[in-house]
Amino acid sequence: MSIRRAFDYPLYLLVRIIIAVVQAVRIETCVSACRALAWLMFDVVKLRRQLVDENLAQAFPEKSLAERNEIGRGMWVHLLTMVCEIAHAPRKIHSTNWRKYIKLQRGREFVGSLLLARPRVLVTAHFGNFEVAGLMSGMLGISTFTVTRTLDNPYLDEFVLRFRELNWQFILPKNGSANQADTVLKNKGALALLGDQHAGPKGCWVDFFGRPASCHKALALFTLLSDAPMILLYCKRRDKPLHFELGLADIADPQALPKDCTDVKRLTQWYNRVLEDEIRKAPDQYWWLHRRWRDPPQRARAKASLRDAATPTERRDAA
Repeated sequence: MSIRRAFDYPLYLLVRIIIAVVQAVRIETCVSACRALAWLMFDVVKLRRQLVDENLAQAFPEKSLAERNEIGRGMWVHLLTMVCEIAHAPRKIHSTNWRKYIKLQRGREFVGSLLLARPRVLVTAHFGNFEVAGLMSGMLGISTFTVTRTLDNPYLDEFVLRFRELNWQFILPKNGSANQADTVLKNKGALALLGDQHAGPKGCWVDFFGRPASCHKALALFTLLSDAPMILLYCKRRDKPLHFELGLADIADPQALPKDCTDVKRLTQWYNRVLEDEIRKAPDQYWWLHRRWRDPPQRARAKASLRDAATPTERRDAA
């Protein structure tokens, strides 16, 4: 047994103890502690500080350093609060009281799109509390199949899996689940994915916050090949913890695709643009410590250079 595996169970026990303490404390008290820990992480320990600073500088060049630091510090408050909300949500939010905590934005259109008698591809990002979004889908009577990465720690993976599958949310492993995903869509199911995962040098490179970002081609292919509307969702915190706005950002229906969404590249660029627009409304609720942007291969860099050198008219014609 490797040294790493020897620490898996003690780490799992530590996490369970922390979760138990969080659940025993009022959520408002948890948030006060989160603010103090966020200051420690961002200003003292400076955990992933260089990466966060670089990402924010690239995404918001128009903002001052103080404004970007406020977003970075707020991101840590958000991440820590998100953990507390995940611990409290199953005990606080139920099928009989969810309206007290959740505000549906474009509610009729949102629920109607999820209840279509067709395959559906639900896309969100590392933005807001996407784990609560999964919990809420079950409360709304919508069974989803979520593609996610298996955690390295098997005990933590099983613990997180139990939470995610509380309300008709089924988990498909990110690696090796292509056939299962196809089966879900063939059976007119709902497939849920994060749209801002780095896909490596062979991914589909599109613009995201003004920089090339690699995206998985599968998201667009699921929609284009399976007659599955791509439904872009978000679940962001409102004015206090455990209170969210759950809404429909946009939808691309393959039966009536706009001109800028007719192939993999264009559809991928479209959903990244929609996600970016939502993130800009609450930038402190995005994972800026996430390594979303990495060096593109030479061919992608060359295309980006040509695009940057083109006039606005040429860019529009190329699109």
